This record gives sequence, structure tokens and C-alpha cells, in this order.
Amino acid sequence: MAPSLRDGDALLVRRTRRVRPGDVVVARFRARPSLLVVKRVARAEGTGWWLIGDNEFVADDSRAYGVADVDGKVVVRYWPRLSLIRRQ
Repeated sequence: MAPSLRDGDALLVRRTRRVRPGDVVVARFRARPSLLVVKRVARAEGTGWWLIGDNEFVADDSRAYGVADVDGKVVVRYWPRLSLIRRQ
């Protein structure tokens, strides 16, 4: 699957920890708390979330770093083109 977002996209993020599988979120992996990522929620995993990237060939998601903590949910991309970010 092609990535939903590209480098340089500007996003509006709602701070929340209430997310569902398929949502695009901003999160931090517990194994690398200094790394802020934008990924898709796959499932709840214990007290955190298992995140996946839209590009299945790049493994910089929970397959590499484990469980993550969500900081917020991506609502809309407003630059360079306006579009809602939908759950898959």
C-alpha cells in the first residue's frame, strides 16, 4: 500500500489517547521515546498500541520497536493539499 502521508506534509493533530485500529496517530515507541512517529494503529497491545506503517516493505514500526504510546490522532493534512485522514 502506498503511504498516506509524505515527508513535508503539515498535519492537524488532536491530542487524545482514545484511538481505534485504522486511525493515523502521532506516537512514541517505548523502546525509542525520543523518536516521534506518524503511523497507523493496528491493535491494542497490553497497555499500549501496536503501530504499522502504510509501506509494508519498510519495517520502522512496531515490528522493529515494539509497543508505542499515542500522543494524538491525525485529523487533517492541510499542506500542501487539504485532505481528511481517514481510518482504513
